[in-house]
Amino acid sequence: MQGFKRKLVYVTLYELIAIVCSTWALAAMSGRNLGASGLLAVAASCIAVVWNLIFNTLFEAWEARQSVRGRGLGRRVAHAIGFEGGLIAVLVPLIAWWYGISLLDALLLDLALVVFFLVYTFVFNWGFDRVFGLPASAAGDPLRGV
Repeated sequence: MQGFKRKLVYVTLYELIAIVCSTWALAAMSGRNLGASGLLAVAASCIAVVWNLIFNTLFEAWEARQSVRGRGLGRRVAHAIGFEGGLIAVLVPLIAWWYGISLLDALLLDLALVVFFLVYTFVFNWGFDRVFGLPASAAGDPLRGV
């Protein structure tokens, strides 16, 4: 599976599993019920998807203007920090408001989610590639000679 269909299946599965896991994690960490935590998880997921589209568009526009091409370690770290930093800046106030807690408590909840998502993203990507195969960009596309 390649192209848009692969991306659609990927983001759908990724976010559905993330919502279920985040709901349980938020409920456990906050002491709130699954309903309230589930709504927050859905909101966070929607924000993350929209932020991903916005951030990657801006990042790629910036990247296109750089004289050095490629994505070395420094650029990948900058990308990850920029994406997560922007997401934290939006989600922490939302979590604080939603649960009626301090910004510090909301930050701690969000940082726990960041750690979860680091592990989850790694495991999900590995499993997704095992089930659906590698994308052409990683497997080598015989039509492009890669």
